[in-house]
Amino acid sequence: MKNFALIGASGYIAPRHLKAIKDTNNLLIAALDRFDSVGIMDSFFPDADFFVETERFDRHIEKLKHEQNITPDYFSICTPNYLHDSHIRMALRRGADAICEKPLVLNPWNLDALQNMEEETGQRVWNILQLRLHESIINLKKKVDAAPKDKIFEVDLTYLTSRGNWYYTSWKGDRDKSGGIATNIGVHFYDMLSWVFGDLQRNDVHVQTHDRAAGYLEFKRARVRWFLSINYDVLPEEIKVKGQRTFRSITIEGDELEFSGGFTDLHTKVYQGILDGQGYGLEDARKSIEIVNDIRNAEPIGLKGEYHPFAKKELVSHPFIKGKF
Repeated sequence: MKNFALIGASGYIAPRHLKAIKDTNNLLIAALDRFDSVGIMDSFFPDADFFVETERFDRHIEKLKHEQNITPDYFSICTPNYLHDSHIRMALRRGADAICEKPLVLNPWNLDALQNMEEETGQRVWNILQLRLHESIINLKKKVDAAPKDKIFEVDLTYLTSRGNWYYTSWKGDRDKSGGIATNIGVHFYDMLSWVFGDLQRNDVHVQTHDRAAGYLEFKRARVRWFLSINYDVLPEEIKVKGQRTFRSITIEGDELEFSGGFTDLHTKVYQGILDGQGYGLEDARKSIEIVNDIRNAEPIGLKGEYHPFAKKELVSHPFIKGKF
């Protein structure tokens, strides 16, 4: 049984980490979050100590070490994107491995610094790249690998996940903290695409605003038109009439990739892989971090070349800014 500490216990993704720790028969000894709405812990580890101040959390970890000879083997990090780097460093300094949600960091050079810390501490940094364990994605990779080596696949990626005005008030709406739309809701797709289709050769950005991003990626084995948005209005009408607020579609050569389920236990599978010494480390995350960094800093070229059909949808003003876009 391994000991875990968790940072970011009140966040949206934290329950998946709590479940993964429990399902792999390990123990959560302490958790930290500046917000105290963490009743979800009762369903998994009601006896874990909880703190809202980093200093007290850090002191508690130190006391456990010196008074009870108990130390965390892993820190699970579920905090806002811009804090991942700092919290990973905290874990490594404490002699623990870090298991961090994506994006692992916001900038590629952060990976280089963390590699130095891995070498200094002897600890490891692990990333949650759960789409690599999704059965549909595994089967797709097998199909691509088995195809003629000169075969270039035509791919359309569409991911629409509606968010209300709260999004723009939260850290998610701050590009410096979240990395922007492509980073915050798309980084796992870019990891999946590079894992399946190989090295990136071209990266065009057609549209990039507060509520959407669209572009074209050319990999060794695929040409990908992509569109991401958090705006409810861009949803297809047939999705709206069903009362749904999310639409996910990946087409390969015009055929829809079945991708509606199979997500329930992916975090647990990732954790088990890490515990077995087969997790995804810093270098595994690099390609997707480079892609979203390039997208974030690109100057959109407009509707030129191979753009996604949804890129033509009318742009809108930021909800906190009056006037036409």
